[in-house]
Amino acid sequence: MQTFTPPDGRWHPDVLGDDFEQRTLPLGVDAEGDVFATLVRYRPKDAARSAQPGRLPAGGQIFAGWDVLYVHGWNDYFFHPHVARWFAERGARFYALDLRKYGRSLRPGQTHGLISNLSEYDYDIAAALEAMADDPFEPTRARRPLEEIASLLTPARSHHAHKRRLALFGHSTGGLILSLWADRHAGRADALLLNSPWLELQAKAIGRQVIAPMLELQSRVDPHNTLPSIDLGYYNRSVSAEARGQWTFNEEWRLPRGCDMPAIWLSAVLAGHARVAAGLDVRIPILTMTSAHSTLSTTWNDAMLRTDSVLNVRDVAERALGLGPEVTVVRIEDALHDIFLSRPRVRQAAFDSIARWAGGYLR
Repeated sequence: MQTFTPPDGRWHPDVLGDDFEQRTLPLGVDAEGDVFATLVRYRPKDAARSAQPGRLPAGGQIFAGWDVLYVHGWNDYFFHPHVARWFAERGARFYALDLRKYGRSLRPGQTHGLISNLSEYDYDIAAALEAMADDPFEPTRARRPLEEIASLLTPARSHHAHKRRLALFGHSTGGLILSLWADRHAGRADALLLNSPWLELQAKAIGRQVIAPMLELQSRVDPHNTLPSIDLGYYNRSVSAEARGQWTFNEEWRLPRGCDMPAIWLSAVLAGHARVAAGLDVRIPILTMTSAHSTLSTTWNDAMLRTDSVLNVRDVAERALGLGPEVTVVRIEDALHDIFLSRPRVRQAAFDSIARWAGGYLR
């Protein structure tokens, strides 16, 4: 039987192991009962040793002074310890948010992912940012010899004496949510990283324009109406270690063939797509990463092991250019929909892209 950490304002052990902790964030009550989000943080037990000069990663600690907040996609949750470690090794404090009614935050009797407007996630994100601001942890910053000498000549400052910068990191629907949030909350974040963000319906704008009015009417008539999942399990086959992938995860939190979609949720997503299509004005550096190719098919194809089998990556890249004035688009060869669940060589290429981008834009 699954147990839940209490919403007591404290950090508790997380399912990802010793280096991870979680904090339950109460969000009030809706028609299905108490609502929670869950913030996960990475706190390496050997932080001091990993910060020694001889262990500095290539490019140095390019995220020193940064907080990174990761948000997952539909039918998903955070189970990416390798991503947390990569950012932490480069100086960041890393956090991940399981949104309401997903993953660690899903409670018995709740409808998976149910929400009526993507702006409702403002409360989840606000609660996460507040908990991050209350976190006194300051990563040990590795210094090279000359930096160490300079530090001795500089008056010491408390970690509260400077404001940490915030990088938002969203995957799929999480990328859509964070793009819209950054547009509504100008000045709150300092960078936006997107991993295959769901910025447009697979049926393109014309399909969205046909479907959206019908969904909106259906949602008004019956807000609890659900649409059957159209997930054939091919993406899971490319990810799960039980099939042809490399990853083990909780299949109650990430269902192998997806789950029924609340019509009102899909209507909210399509409204978000329409806003993106009209153009956003996110005035911070944006990095959008996609696979180099898509394989969208109703039958299995081995190309799904090295392409995005969920989204049309060309549409994503096109929509990304309308997010703001400073957008970089990188296409990663042989990447899956979640680029950071791809093969090691592909993941490394994606991490290298982040490092190059951060080295140029975030200094």
